[in-house]
Amino acid sequence: MRKSMVVSQLRTTDVSDPRVIAAMGHIAREDFVPAAQRSFAYADRGVQISAGRALNPPLATGRLLNMAHATKDDKVLLIGAATGYTAALLAQLAGSVVAVEQDAKLAALAEKNLADFDNIRVETGKHSDGWGESAPYSVIVIDGLVEEIPQSLVDQLAPDGRIVAAIMNDGVSRLALGRTAEGHVGYQYFADCGASPLPGFEKAKSFTF
Repeated sequence: MRKSMVVSQLRTTDVSDPRVIAAMGHIAREDFVPAAQRSFAYADRGVQISAGRALNPPLATGRLLNMAHATKDDKVLLIGAATGYTAALLAQLAGSVVAVEQDAKLAALAEKNLADFDNIRVETGKHSDGWGESAPYSVIVIDGLVEEIPQSLVDQLAPDGRIVAAIMNDGVSRLALGRTAEGHVGYQYFADCGASPLPGFEKAKSFTF
């Protein structure tokens, strides 16, 4: 099923980085989902991991990592650690990873699942706050669908840093790559792709007559 995911989902899209393909072919996604969901681990959709939370679909994660271009020279901030799957992928690609999860139970599970990785640190905190103590980061990966990306995360990017996420734009889930310039980020949407909602990035509701 993992080989099929690589062949039918990744190689047929623009996931062209061989390091990303190798990492996703190596890391056992089924080890990061509940036992009852293991048979759906490689399906082209989100996989439920707790009430109101699902792992991002493999294709969305693969395309985000492909555009992030993380290398061993990068320090990465992962927002939405969930059960640790994407952190495990990033551990194969980047020099170090700080993975933030705001659900304490999921954070504890991620820490357990990632115990064998020496270049990952799991932290519990609000997704939108990031983890300023270890900033700046050369790459930020938001592994889920958000309504907006707050300045609090942008401020944690190093000069010439990059950030990837799925952003709800005009009612459509679109994958985006952002690059910093003079303290601001310009975003380029590069694909329409379904992604699992990540809590903590909801826009404030405005009052209308």
